[in-house]
Amino acid sequence: MSNAAERIMVALDYASAEEAQQLMNQLQGIPCWMKVGMQLFYAAGPGFVAKLKEQGYKVFLDVKMHDIPNTVKGGSESVTRLGVDMFNVHAAGGAAMMEAAMEGVDKGLTGSKGSAKPIVIAVTQLTSTSQSVMNHEIGVPGPVDETVIRYAKMTQLAGLQGVVASPQEVVKIKQACGSSFLTVTPGIRPAGSDIGDQSRIMTPPEAFQQGTDYIVIGRPITGAKDPRQALESITESIHSVFQKTEVI
Repeated sequence: MSNAAERIMVALDYASAEEAQQLMNQLQGIPCWMKVGMQLFYAAGPGFVAKLKEQGYKVFLDVKMHDIPNTVKGGSESVTRLGVDMFNVHAAGGAAMMEAAMEGVDKGLTGSKGSAKPIVIAVTQLTSTSQSVMNHEIGVPGPVDETVIRYAKMTQLAGLQGVVASPQEVVKIKQACGSSFLTVTPGIRPAGSDIGDQSRIMTPPEAFQQGTDYIVIGRPITGAKDPRQALESITESIHSVFQKTEVI
């Protein structure tokens, strides 16, 4: 079951380190990833990420860098020195910006003792973005999946290792970019869960059946009466998918 847990990223969407630590205490011993987003990172700062690493967690820093190339290069250098295992940028920032992010990673590793090279991925379209929003508000024409694939190909050419995308686009991304190109999929809701502000969703087993590499889950765990039981239930459901895959 541990292998299944290692494919789950728990979104620590909290306003303080103390709240996040309470959840971590409940999940102690489960080898899941911890995803630190903007709310917690802005509130608790880099020190909290360092604390997560000290406790043995793999950390996905979800700050979605999107700026001029030189600024993103500097940000990438800083988070690389921080020791995160994964971070992301916005593919909409363009190829030059993403290439600058990878330059920042290399610079951050120079002279840094013990820091491993982080996985860098790009956001394609947020899972809260419907086709109507993308077309009429963001101003990008065409179907969502076509935009996602175009961004994924650009991301790969820029030297990044994967993308954040809806589980609904995983199969097409793997077909376009290869099976080793990583997909990290939010918009995951166990059967019967409230979909909240998400638009393009799947259950955990469905997402892995599509071939995704990691799933991101927040409120179905963090908002549960028993977060540990919720995570263990999700882990068990995807563990059975992996067993079937191994048999095949």
